[in-house]
Amino acid sequence: MPPLKTYIVEDSPVIRENLIATLEELGPVQVVGHADAEAGAVQWLTRAENEAELVIVDIFLRSGSGLGVLRASRDFARRRRLVVLSNYTTDAVRRQCLALGATRVFDKSNDIDGLLAYCDELAGVVSPRDR
Repeated sequence: MPPLKTYIVEDSPVIRENLIATLEELGPVQVVGHADAEAGAVQWLTRAENEAELVIVDIFLRSGSGLGVLRASRDFARRRRLVVLSNYTTDAVRRQCLALGATRVFDKSNDIDGLLAYCDELAGVVSPRDR
């Protein structure tokens, strides 16, 4: 199976690089790009030549917010799976993210395995995490 083309919206370089390494090593993922701010993410995601099946979005960014990325995604011609990966995942935030089009919301601190399992699910992979 081909890897899941994934775009990451995360402002912390350390977290972003660790996330990329984890996803590409343990999941069926190929990271095709990243942004640290809302405007850069929306610009990349609106270009027709840029392909990503999955977009992982943090809520707090260098400028703008992940909620703005989710809001803008409603206007994208191409539909992608959008998930939120954040340390700020209260029930109210989860509801808002899902209402704006996120398919899932994961907590950075304790749900990386859940994100990896979701990537496996999207890629159609039977994972050792599922056994």
